[in-house]
Amino acid sequence: MKELALKKLQARGVEIDDIAILVFELQRDYQDITLDDCRATVQSILSKSETICTILTGIAIDVAAENDLLDPEINDLIKNDYGLYGLDEILALSIVNMNGSIALTNFGYLDKTKPRIIGIIDKEGKKGKKCHTFLDDIICAIASSAASRIAHKTEKNKK
Repeated sequence: MKELALKKLQARGVEIDDIAILVFELQRDYQDITLDDCRATVQSILSKSETICTILTGIAIDVAAENDLLDPEINDLIKNDYGLYGLDEILALSIVNMNGSIALTNFGYLDKTKPRIIGIIDKEGKKGKKCHTFLDDIICAIASSAASRIAHKTEKNKK
């Protein structure tokens, strides 16, 4: 299932390194880490069944909306990334909730600022090229969770 989730991410334009770079940028001022450390931690987050199921479900909903397969009212809310819809964030928070308060605060930061790949896919969605309503939040969740895991691991090693 993990391989399927990775293929689905790649098909939507997201690579592991895109997420690892976000993690590095979130933690580089606080930890002595490398991009390889970040890649490994992202892979660890991606190995969890909850993460895999969230990726597969979120992308499936985005693709269904993109292809106008849902009831028109819901389809429009998702396709246009309606601000008060909120279920895209709720689904992504299933990943965040496994990784502590640092993940939660980082999720909010990434969702608000939309750096790098998050901004790229968000803009692609806003232009109507693809629907990434769920995917941008899922990427925020994976990156923020990996950053949290690095922060917690490093703190444990200091004691």
